[in-house]
Amino acid sequence: MTEYKIDSQIDITKEICPMTFVKTKLKLETMSTGEVLEVTLREGEPLINVPKSVEQDGHKILDLHQEGDIYKLVIERT
Repeated sequence: MTEYKIDSQIDITKEICPMTFVKTKLKLETMSTGEVLEVTLREGEPLINVPKSVEQDGHKILDLHQEGDIYKLVIERT
C-alpha cells in the first residue's frame, strides 16, 4: 500500500446514500487542486457509489483498501 500525504479526512460510515456522496463532494469542494482526502466508509452502496461518483466528477482515486469492517478511500482533488 502506498502512503499518501492526507490533507483532510471525513468519516461517512454513519451516513446513507445519497448523503455519503453529498458529504464527500462538499468536502472536496472546500479543498484545493492536488490536495488529498481520505474518506472512511462502509461496504454496500457507499463503497459502490462514492468512488464511481467521485471519478465522474473528475477527481482521481489514489487508493481504496479495507481495514477491518471499514474501507478507506483516498481521493486527489482535481
